Amino acid sequence: MKIFCIGRNYADHAKELNNPVPTTEPLIFMKPPTALLISNRPFYHPDYSNNIHYEGEIVLRICKNGRSVQPEFASRYYDAVAFGIDFTARDIQDRLKAKGQPWEIAKGFDRSAPLSKFVPLADLKNPEAIDFQLMKNGEVVQHGNTKDLIFSFDTLICHISRYFTLHTGDYVFTGTPAGVGPIQIGDTLDGYIEGQHLLQCKIK
Repeated sequence: MKIFCIGRNYADHAKELNNPVPTTEPLIFMKPPTALLISNRPFYHPDYSNNIHYEGEIVLRICKNGRSVQPEFASRYYDAVAFGIDFTARDIQDRLKAKGQPWEIAKGFDRSAPLSKFVPLADLKNPEAIDFQLMKNGEVVQHGNTKDLIFSFDTLICHISRYFTLHTGDYVFTGTPAGVGPIQIGDTLDGYIEGQHLLQCKIK
């Protein structure tokens, strides 16, 4: 099982971190399977970072094996979505980026990918414009809609499969909108898709 992640896929998020907005192709990175945090289990804040940020996003579930998928067939390769959080050790990431070094440890550390149960796309009213929210301690901190993606679901499937064979059960974290911010011990994060409460993650 592979976990693909897309960076800077909402223009407002790229701008809030003073990053350039991608225009030609998606920015891809990966998390290992040990990053998954499921069943609403708590996230235990590690001692190696003092600035871990939440990044709420829609996650695709791959339902079919494929390589070099063509655009007209891309929608056949995912069948459900979930709410996911891409926890990012921002202090570690900034330090590594400043040195021009890879920043996998800032993104792929253990339990850095809380993930809800999946909702079949067939159950959503408009799979091309999925509304989602992340709440922190009862207040909305992120509100996004997949109609604002720079690179659509189908585009992501085609691009990823050009370099990596997709397997049934792989996941794609499709990117986060603006509003990312730090977590503290004692916080509670809640994720919603189309008003449905799908994820809760307590920070301990």
